[in-house]
Parts: sequence; structure tokens; C-alpha cells
Amino acid sequence: MPATAVLPQRPALAPVADAYRRMAAASPYLRMEVAEQPAPSGDWVRARRLAEDPDAVATLVAAEERRIHETYGVRPRPDVAPTWVLHRYAFTAALAMSGPWYLERRVPRLTADGVTYGWRTRRLVVAPGTETVAAASEAVLEAELRAAVAAHLAPVLEAFRPLVRRGERGMWALVTDALAQGLWHLGRGLGDPWAAARAADALLPGGTAPLPGAAAFRPDPAPEACGEPTRTRVSCCLLYTLRPEDTCATCPRRQRRPSAAWTSAA
Repeated sequence: MPATAVLPQRPALAPVADAYRRMAAASPYLRMEVAEQPAPSGDWVRARRLAEDPDAVATLVAAEERRIHETYGVRPRPDVAPTWVLHRYAFTAALAMSGPWYLERRVPRLTADGVTYGWRTRRLVVAPGTETVAAASEAVLEAELRAAVAAHLAPVLEAFRPLVRRGERGMWALVTDALAQGLWHLGRGLGDPWAAARAADALLPGGTAPLPGAAAFRPDPAPEACGEPTRTRVSCCLLYTLRPEDTCATCPRRQRRPSAAWTSAA
């Protein structure tokens, strides 16, 4: 079996920091950096608190409930705000690992104490002592990324499970979508969405427990999409509970199926 190589901590993070700078230039939503932990405030929360402090989770959910009400003019169903808070964190944390994998072939191992999350700005700060992994084999590195994402998010999922009201498969489906769509978003920002879609397909082919389903990107048939990639999510974002007429194009409730002509090698 090919062996992974754990690189020295500080030198190994140089390419990760470079990847974060490239990601920030590609999208205003990709705000990650390698730095000392920011000063504690109500806008920052360490990943461990998300997993172990119900009060911290309740604060974020209450703020999201207020934001949803102000934005959509309706009171969200009890599971909507925690689902959106969880997905936003999963999307950000997964990209903090998948972005360097995609751009630099390095996988940061984010620990519960090595990550601080700015929940109002979606900014994520990775501690300088974070380890990274590199490997000669693409398959080994893909497996390392899936394992790193699962290890970091597993305790957070457990903390949110009573609020989100989903079973184990539903919780991991949310992570699958966050991982696939994060890479898609990065690829679009860099100007090559198909390269990112193919990378996501290789990373998430299906059958990679605990992540259910597959990335399964395909050409978007809508004329205005100009053949850009799209997919059907394996979990629902619950937007329909707020605006039934605005079902997401990637919603599994639409029951859209991949085109027979599409393959990930296209």
C-alpha cells in the first residue's frame, strides 16, 4: 500500500497558505488563512466549541433564525436554521481542506483546536501548527482528504443532529454536498468549472463511507448555462420550506437524472 508522507508542520503549510490566497482571489466567500488564532469575540468560535458547547450552537442558530426571518419574511421551520448553520460551516471547513488538495496536492489535517470560525463573515483561520499530508498516489491523497473531512466534521455533526433532525445518512449527505459544491464553487471562481467537477467526481465516486452518494456532475441542459456542470444534491437545503416557488436547480426533490451521454471524463 502506498504510504502517505507527513511533511514538517511549518514548511508544509506554505503551499496551503498560497492556496488560501488563490482561493480568496477567486471568490469573496473563500476566506481562509493560516494565522495565529484571532482574539476571542462573539463573532469567532473555535471548532471544538461547535462540537462540545450547546450554548455556542444555540447562539449561531438563533442568529440564523433572525437572519432568515429578516430575509424571507417568514419564521423558519425549527430544523432550517441549524441546517443552514451546519452546512455553511461544513462548506467552509471542507474547502479549507479540499482547496489545498485541489490546488497544491496537500491535505491539511484540521483539528478541533486548530480552527477558528468567524460565523458572521464565514472566515476560517487555521493555526500555524496544523499538519498537512502529501502522497505520490492520487487515490491515496483522495482517501486522505475524505478521511480528514470526516474526522473534523464528525463531532460537529453529532452536536447538530438533534436540531437538524436527520439520521446518520442524512447528516453525511449534507457533508457530501458541501464537499462537492465547494470544489464546484472554487472551480467556477478560477475559471475552469469542469476541471473542478472532474476532481469532485474522482473524490466522490459513490460508495466512499461515510459519505453517501456521488458528486455526479453533468452538463447543465439549460440554454443559459452554456454547458457548465451541474448536479443533483444528495441532501435538501430546505429552501422550499421558505419559498416553495424557488426550488433550487440542484434540489433532489426535482428528481433530475444524469444525461446518458455524460461521463466524468468528458
